[in-house]
Amino acid sequence: MKVTVLVGGVGGARFLQGARELFGVTPFPPGDGDDTSEHSVTAIVNVGDDAWMHGVRICPDLDTCMYTLGGGIDTDRGWGRKGETWHAKEELAAYGANPDWFGLGDRDLATHLIRTQMLDAGFALSDIAAALCRRWQPGVRLLPVTDDRHETHVVIDKPDGEPGDKVAIHFQEWWVRHRAQVRTHGFAQVGSDDATPAPGVIEAITEADVVLLAPSNPVVSIGAITSVPGVRAALRRTSARVVGVSAVIDDKPLRGMADECLSVIGVGSSATAIAAHYGARSANGLLDGWLVADGDGAADGEASLEGIAVGSAPLLMTDPATTADMIRAACALVGADTP
Repeated sequence: MKVTVLVGGVGGARFLQGARELFGVTPFPPGDGDDTSEHSVTAIVNVGDDAWMHGVRICPDLDTCMYTLGGGIDTDRGWGRKGETWHAKEELAAYGANPDWFGLGDRDLATHLIRTQMLDAGFALSDIAAALCRRWQPGVRLLPVTDDRHETHVVIDKPDGEPGDKVAIHFQEWWVRHRAQVRTHGFAQVGSDDATPAPGVIEAITEADVVLLAPSNPVVSIGAITSVPGVRAALRRTSARVVGVSAVIDDKPLRGMADECLSVIGVGSSATAIAAHYGARSANGLLDGWLVADGDGAADGEASLEGIAVGSAPLLMTDPATTADMIRAACALVGADTP
């Protein structure tokens, strides 16, 4: 069985742990004799959060997936390296270096340095991801959705500007520095006009047996992925069934600020509203199926979910085995057999 998952950061990484638990290890990067797995899992990972900080290229979602699956994540925070130290951050602060609101851990910095060196040498991001995964052996194929610049920027009121003045800032500044607590008008993908899917991305969607949308942020993770030209079209034409898993329980995001992002685009933070935002594939949307938390199901006859098979299951990803059960329930919604 070929399984493709669209993922963001922390929630997406934990979802992939469940996929690996259910479908087994997918050698990545592949080596001699490594192509004998009965099943395969490919993750198409958001790059909208990627940014240049202190001269290095940071790819938060790719790294969170890689560290989580490779056993190197700080499980308390859900991001960054376990056993992290912050000496470089402290020295940068002592020099007055900006941005002072974004901290790079010492262990994490090594990953960014290697990535930046490889980018400078002309390697594509997808090749770099594979090279970094040689150390971590994630057991899942990790593909950035694009090798090109596709950063999420946020349009806000211009600080100290005249009424009506607006400015665009990087998503990281909006998210980390401002905690999404500034008047916000919209999101934009910088570089989207020239971006193309990374090698293997379209094939992973069109050749899959099932495509899963992880319980990642619907706007700045899944939305950023599907805004790369060609990805949404591939999701529309694939013969695989496409199933999404809700990122909210009882109308509240499990972590992060998905509700803040949804409110900016005028979408409620309920499971039903998010499914309607994605839309049914039969009506030019994305979903064939939609898995929600117990008690979060759509009302009987909900017109906005017409064409989408809706099911419910426990959605707390407490451990990989529990998450595997969730994925099994999502696949069952559309008749996709699982181990």
